[in-house]
Amino acid sequence: MDIDVRGPRFGAAVTALVLAVVLVTGSDLLLAWQTLCFAVGTALGVQRTPYGWLFRTAVRPRIGPPTEVESPAPPRFAQAVGLFFGVLGLAGPALGAQWLGLAAVGCALAAAFLSAAFGYCLGCEVYLLLRRATQMSR
Repeated sequence: MDIDVRGPRFGAAVTALVLAVVLVTGSDLLLAWQTLCFAVGTALGVQRTPYGWLFRTAVRPRIGPPTEVESPAPPRFAQAVGLFFGVLGLAGPALGAQWLGLAAVGCALAAAFLSAAFGYCLGCEVYLLLRRATQMSR
């Protein structure tokens, strides 16, 4: 079942805000929350994340039905990439590599910002490239 393209973009905006606050405050708890959101998006799909729920219940009723939909697979893959960077962000300081944690959060923030501001989802593009590469090798 396809999803409203505005939902993942809204989620990316919230994610970018959360990750910016993490970089400014150094809050491990907030980073853990965002990493949990990435985990939910990876396991259940982006539409079932807390940000997806917020979009469906509070935003979409006010902006109307979608005019464009997309497959949920690329945004779900993007959530897995975000999960990887979230885990790195949490693990870096625990391993004595503060720089690794900051770099991971910065990378995730950059990707979320690109998606929110410009509708360019890096994780989705990587998903599509990997799909093409695996189909060509058959």
